[in-house]
Amino acid sequence: MPKRFRLGRFLFRSTLVLTLVFGGLVALYGAHLDRVVRDKFEGQRWALPARVYARPLELYVGKHLKADDLQAELDRLSYHEKASPAASGYFHRDGDSFQVRTRAFRFWDGREPDRFLKVGFEDGKVASLEALEEERPDPALVRLDPMLIASIYPTHNEDRVLVRRKEIPDLLVRTLMAVEDRNFYRHMGVDPKGILRAVVSNLQAGAVVEGASTLTQQLVKNFYLSADRTFERKIKEAYMALLLERRYSKDEILEAYANEIYLGQDGSRAIHGFGLASEFYFDLPLSELDVAKTALLVGMVQAPSSLDPRRHPEAAERRRNLVLDLMVRDGVIEPEAAAQAKEQPLGIQNGGGRPAGAYPHFITLVRRQLQRDYRDEDLRSEGLNIFTTLDPQVQATVEEALPKRLAALEKKRRMKPGTLETAAVVTSVTQGEVLAVAGGREPGYAGFNRALDAVRSIGSLVKPAVYLTALSESDRYTLTTSIQDKPVSLPDGARRWEPKNYNHRVYGAVPLYSALVRSLNLATVNLGLSVGVSKVADTLYAMGVQRQIRKVPSLLLGSVSMSPLEVAQMYQTIAAGGYRAPLRAIREVVDAHGLPLNRYPLAVEAVVDPKAAYLTTWAMQRVVTQGTAKWLGAKLPDGMTMAGKTGTTDDMRDSWFAGFTGDKVAAVWVGRDDYKPMGLAGGTGALRVWGELMLAMENEPLPEAPPDGVVLADACGRSNVPYIGDSASRPGCGGGNKRRTPSGKSESRVARNQAESSEPARQRPEPKPEPPPRPREQTQNHFMRDFYN
Repeated sequence: MPKRFRLGRFLFRSTLVLTLVFGGLVALYGAHLDRVVRDKFEGQRWALPARVYARPLELYVGKHLKADDLQAELDRLSYHEKASPAASGYFHRDGDSFQVRTRAFRFWDGREPDRFLKVGFEDGKVASLEALEEERPDPALVRLDPMLIASIYPTHNEDRVLVRRKEIPDLLVRTLMAVEDRNFYRHMGVDPKGILRAVVSNLQAGAVVEGASTLTQQLVKNFYLSADRTFERKIKEAYMALLLERRYSKDEILEAYANEIYLGQDGSRAIHGFGLASEFYFDLPLSELDVAKTALLVGMVQAPSSLDPRRHPEAAERRRNLVLDLMVRDGVIEPEAAAQAKEQPLGIQNGGGRPAGAYPHFITLVRRQLQRDYRDEDLRSEGLNIFTTLDPQVQATVEEALPKRLAALEKKRRMKPGTLETAAVVTSVTQGEVLAVAGGREPGYAGFNRALDAVRSIGSLVKPAVYLTALSESDRYTLTTSIQDKPVSLPDGARRWEPKNYNHRVYGAVPLYSALVRSLNLATVNLGLSVGVSKVADTLYAMGVQRQIRKVPSLLLGSVSMSPLEVAQMYQTIAAGGYRAPLRAIREVVDAHGLPLNRYPLAVEAVVDPKAAYLTTWAMQRVVTQGTAKWLGAKLPDGMTMAGKTGTTDDMRDSWFAGFTGDKVAAVWVGRDDYKPMGLAGGTGALRVWGELMLAMENEPLPEAPPDGVVLADACGRSNVPYIGDSASRPGCGGGNKRRTPSGKSESRVARNQAESSEPARQRPEPKPEPPPRPREQTQNHFMRDFYN
């Protein structure tokens, strides 16, 4: 065999072997890449942050709401005013009448459709609610889309709002095609013609105006690969793009691209996807972007940092205008529309709406309640939607009132600005929902959460529990029972405990209700010792106090420490007529697909006699009109009634006021973080803050009808003092003019709300259940202390 022929055969065989080996390696590598593509694309593509929402504003005829309050809510939700609202997210106001095009939203119990409504107001109420679409009837109830108040981010701090393919506006898709990938629906992942066309376009323009990579390649780079600019990565990118196109449809790829693309930075938070970018830059959902805003976002794809419209507005505007020209070139829009869009400002909202974490103290409470049911990893990665009880209007009122009133107190007392601190909690009476939380005088700043974690002595805030305990024994005590305001001296180790009244005077025999109204320490101690300190402690446990309570005489004047949230829970039970509803900050939690997970329904338990709770509320109402809180009573508008109690600790280190209206409970603390005296009692400090915020809100008066079994009688010819029908006779008051409350009005509104809920009805407990288990004892250095007012 000729030598040349043998050499040729050897080379052929070697080439064949090498080709087969190379082909095998390529096939193995391809199989590996194919598995990588499938595993990530078909698995959980992203670690999705949990999104936390405020309560949705509900509209119905008769709702107590002012026209300005609806305007404020629409502003918070980034609705835009327009003479003729033609799309969701727009409204028009004409005096007390609104035309609103609401947004669709998926709640835990179903989808709220978008609507075109006319809302009318009269005398501080919703007077009319009409559908302006002929085919729809007038709705009985409408829920606006809720305000996003926080996100709980993955550990890598990526944030995104998932959008489905059908939710991506056609204008955005066509703009993307014009700028980034004109042959997207025709190529197989890599577009050689597109590369050549991009080179020519960029050379002609003298700048990079058109990308060379396809959308599929861009997705592969961002989703699977690093940003390294190497030949090896480019080959890998092209190979994976072909595999991705082979496995999945164009719409699936486009949806993934729209959610993955990086579009800027908010501090340590990375903004991914057009859905979040639309909210971050414009405070608008993606569906409401106009031509100019769409062009701006698509233009940012090229270089999100250097084209950031907040830091580089001129560069961002030039890029937007160039994108508008490309849209005209490809027939996406008409030249006239492009010219109009170029005249528009960028429309960037300052700070991207209310920044995530703008309600840090409320969100802390939410997270603590969530951690009972969810791992922190789930909160950071599973895309949960958490619907909370926060009322943005109430929260805004609290945030405005606290620094304003504290500054006034400091000025009046000639204190250095910033000396005083405060905390406040506002809840709803009937639902036990936390409406607002402020952990300091600047509620928008994270830090020490005094509303939850500042545990301070409560002083005279404990007194309603003493009187509630006594009035529960209707065979011994009524509101007009004479009790003794006389000196007390009890052993306290080597010393004697000898409390004093606030003004150091002694009043002798006084009516029981008057002792509470005037906050008499000596009368309260004598009453508490008579009914028993242990019984008072049991009442506190029943009212929702979970903290250890030492059963010592000084408890009767407030030698127990609580946070403002715990105080709100205690007073919630009185306000609700003796029914305890554990305070909750969460309504519902749904998964990323909108399916409900854990529910947080209203849970009610009857813990004290409703009749005794009513009598205690009656006396606390007189605290506001006649007693230590009469400053507030003088400011109440006609027809408004409130009840509450002041509290001051020794040396005026803590100033408290807790009280309630017919629909809200609020607890406010004022003091210094260093525990130094500040010279403010409950009536001169916390009461002023409480009044500032509560008088600025829409409130309902206290219910007038007493529970069944309570009698209204003329007491000694002075005033109508209610009493329990089978209670002991009241000295010196005679029979009086008696009338019983009509039957059927005794059930608490809290109990009614629970019975009317969609949850299975719970059996109502007896009025006087056993107290909850006692927390374990803790040591306390000073077992008796003098608390007053």
